[in-house]
Amino acid sequence: MEAGSYKCPNCGAPLRFDSATQKMACDSCGSSFDIETLEKLECAQTDTSTGTWEAYGSESGSGDWSAGETENMRVYSCSSCGAEIVADAVTAATRCPYCDNEVIFTSQLSGMFRPDYVIPFKISAEQAKEALKEQCRGKRLLPKNFLSEHRIQEIKGVYVPFWLFDCDVYGSVDYNATRVRAWSDSKYNYTETSHFLIEREGYMTFDKLPVDGSTHMDDTYMEAVEPYDYREIEDFSTPYLSGYLAEKYDVTAEQAAPRADQRVKTSTLDAISSTVNGYATVTKRRSALKMENGKAHYALMPVWMLSTQYEGKNYMFAMNGQTGKFIGRLPVSKSRSWLWRLGITAGLTAIIYLILSLF
Repeated sequence: MEAGSYKCPNCGAPLRFDSATQKMACDSCGSSFDIETLEKLECAQTDTSTGTWEAYGSESGSGDWSAGETENMRVYSCSSCGAEIVADAVTAATRCPYCDNEVIFTSQLSGMFRPDYVIPFKISAEQAKEALKEQCRGKRLLPKNFLSEHRIQEIKGVYVPFWLFDCDVYGSVDYNATRVRAWSDSKYNYTETSHFLIEREGYMTFDKLPVDGSTHMDDTYMEAVEPYDYREIEDFSTPYLSGYLAEKYDVTAEQAAPRADQRVKTSTLDAISSTVNGYATVTKRRSALKMENGKAHYALMPVWMLSTQYEGKNYMFAMNGQTGKFIGRLPVSKSRSWLWRLGITAGLTAIIYLILSLF
């Protein structure tokens, strides 16, 4: 670096070499820095990519479908949202779990990698129905006819496709940090700010980091019903699908990789930054991540779903079929909402009138 081009990390003013202290000094704010520290600061970089993932193919996991394994499996297609649903041969017709429209049989199962893993359903259909009732209980603005029995019967068990990513990550991060000490004597108040260059590095291993493999399932819903308990994950076998629906993935492992990259990066940087404590301020200067042994697995996760329409709007509910965690958006009765607002207005008016009467 050219002489005189060093800038003070604190105030941005030019630095000069102080022969007395053998350090770079700032005449503007009075700070001083040794040469080694400045060299590291000047080498600050932007965040680097975590690397590339191993391409996923039928040979990557449990292999492709074996002869006869899919004889009793059929593929149904939704003409409305485009979802392709897998079900057993006895399912002559069904409704799409995502948009509630009719789906029709199109072909026998083919052209989809055989899943490596599956987490079986643990919550029964009856338990899912009760959870929906509980979710709606006490909701005064809910339309009266929303929870009629025929709507509850439309709840479906769906295996949602997921990509599970494994990798090892090396992370290196540098921070600027300060500590502040204040004191006073009979004449003056003093404030001393000490500046530090903090270096951190470490390794992390990620095992089965989940990324939704379906464009039809709202990602916010799937993240809301997480986590799944991987202690109950099983090697895939077609009997697990009996009596349930399963969606064919429409997001490939390569397309899902950027989301996995971001989750790996965020988790790694958060873990490293959590080790920097005891400072008044901490500012990240540089971070570099290097990923190795990146690999994807194809898995099916259990979700109970209800998609129903009310007054021309579609309402979707989802429940983790293993843990029972529930998420959904309920409709609001316009008439009940109007009466509720009217009641609040009347109540506030009465309170204000009472307060004014006291004065």
